[in-house]
Amino acid sequence: MTACILANARLFDGVSETIREPVDVLVADGLIREIGEGLTFPDATRIDIGRRFLMPGLIDAHYHANTPSYDFYGTDRMPAALLGAHAARLLSGALDRGYTTLRDAGGGDLGLKLAIDEGLIDGPRFYFPGRALTQTGGHGDMRRRNYVEPCGCAYSGIVTQAVDGPDEVRKATREEFRKGATHIKIFVSGGVSTDLAPLDMPHFSDIEIAVAVEEAERRGSYVMAHCHTDDAARRCLRLGVRTIEHGSLIEAETAGMIAAAGAFVVPTLSAGELIAENADALGLPASAAEKIREVNRRSLEAVAHCAAAGVKLGLGCDLHGHEFVKTQGRELFLRGQIQPAIDVLRSATSINAEIVQAAGKLGVVAPDAFADLIVVDGDPLADLSVFINSSETVALVMKGGRIVRSRL
Repeated sequence: MTACILANARLFDGVSETIREPVDVLVADGLIREIGEGLTFPDATRIDIGRRFLMPGLIDAHYHANTPSYDFYGTDRMPAALLGAHAARLLSGALDRGYTTLRDAGGGDLGLKLAIDEGLIDGPRFYFPGRALTQTGGHGDMRRRNYVEPCGCAYSGIVTQAVDGPDEVRKATREEFRKGATHIKIFVSGGVSTDLAPLDMPHFSDIEIAVAVEEAERRGSYVMAHCHTDDAARRCLRLGVRTIEHGSLIEAETAGMIAAAGAFVVPTLSAGELIAENADALGLPASAAEKIREVNRRSLEAVAHCAAAGVKLGLGCDLHGHEFVKTQGRELFLRGQIQPAIDVLRSATSINAEIVQAAGKLGVVAPDAFADLIVVDGDPLADLSVFINSSETVALVMKGGRIVRSRL
């Protein structure tokens, strides 16, 4: 049995607002075994972390491992080996920043999970939906407007696939689960990074959405939905969608309905901020730039509505490309403008663990949970900006009891 003791810590356990100090955490064979003071264990390596902040590894519930840039059209035509090399770098970078678990939001596949599990990529635990489902001409349809498909084929790219009608939705959902998907992603509203569909355009018919939900439930899984508008959020609730992604225009009344239904919302504030700041450099059309600025104006208010109503808020970055993803931890800082820091930390740990259906095993420091832990320089409860440059401020990253890196 391999064991170590992380000693002399200030401990946030992922749930409680009471910070315990000084405290020791015993890790053995990949699991957390005991939490207390003055712990000992035969042949355990003892690491004094000097009253630094010890907490569960961060979980990002809206990540894209297979999008190395905002050029989605180019990504669709990238050689598979090159795309895989980009994905490996994006995944290992996330782990280095303290993200020990990722939930992919479209494009992540079994190959990446197997590469992580077999040690070919030193990356986080990986939950993935395969290709997300969009309707033809919907937000997830990454073809340029002036592109004519020579064979008249349905669109199927790296991140998304176009399906129309309940039969196609059912078959595509079953196919993604056959290929190992842990959940299903659909698009229920327009978006900001493409110009094929207006932001407020409803996507899919009710029966198409209901079929995806039904097939996911058969597998003991769920549907996550790209959803900006208030009307789209209400459709998600009515049709059984479990996690609402972005939720940028949710109003107070709808937030109350979400809380009552026990659904989750995963805001993605940093994506909107960075796209707005870099719209010209990204080559976004003027229509897309204006859409994102309007969404940003209202997204903070939507998060406030959800927090006030008691909605379980997850946390995700939704960033694309190596340079942007380096600021992945900015999401926590932006959320801290609206919520108390303790609630933001819960979102990034125990609530996100609920979202990926791993409550009690991930996102907590508790006996029998996976030993996914980080040690942070500074006090996140006083200043969430410590996560903006987390590759520098996270002093130790442990995944499954293995120290990935340490500056201690």
